[in-house]
Amino acid sequence: MHLGTVIQERKSVRKFSKKKPDWRDIIECIDVTRFAPMAGNNFSLKFIIVDDPKTIQKLADASQQDFIATAPYVVIACTDSTRTVNAYKERGEMYCRQQAGAAIQNFLLRIEEKNLSTCWIGHFVDSLVKEALKIPAKIHVEALFPVGFDAENKKTRPLKIDLDNILYFHKYGNKRMTQPKNEMDV
Repeated sequence: MHLGTVIQERKSVRKFSKKKPDWRDIIECIDVTRFAPMAGNNFSLKFIIVDDPKTIQKLADASQQDFIATAPYVVIACTDSTRTVNAYKERGEMYCRQQAGAAIQNFLLRIEEKNLSTCWIGHFVDSLVKEALKIPAKIHVEALFPVGFDAENKKTRPLKIDLDNILYFHKYGNKRMTQPKNEMDV
């Protein structure tokens, strides 16, 4: 699949079929996270794959989103920021959040390419997720991703945001690109 197509067709799915994907496909999706940019080549992300229905129910409860319990797998992305913070001090935590976002986008695009489905879950009670998965206190839970096959298989129209509403030139708020003046123009 062409990258532009994968980017435009990626969507959040909240209804999963009963069919269980091959767990090796999920590992391939996690594998591409290693190629995201990382400050100082300190890869701070860790992943947990869960397929136990009781544990998945605990994660659904921790996020107050019942649909998570219908997914055959949940992938949890966590950050151990120790090395990055040691290297970059106060900016290290910010770098870890940026790195996590870049790596997660790689994961989401590979999920789409593999014809799997997910939804990025950022709302949850950290302590309940950590308790259910025995995650140490110093580890930051970035997100949960229920993974399966789309039960509805509907094509969704991509959210279209006008480029004019998000793009500026030379300074914030300037919507016009002007050519630099050089000696030939004078």
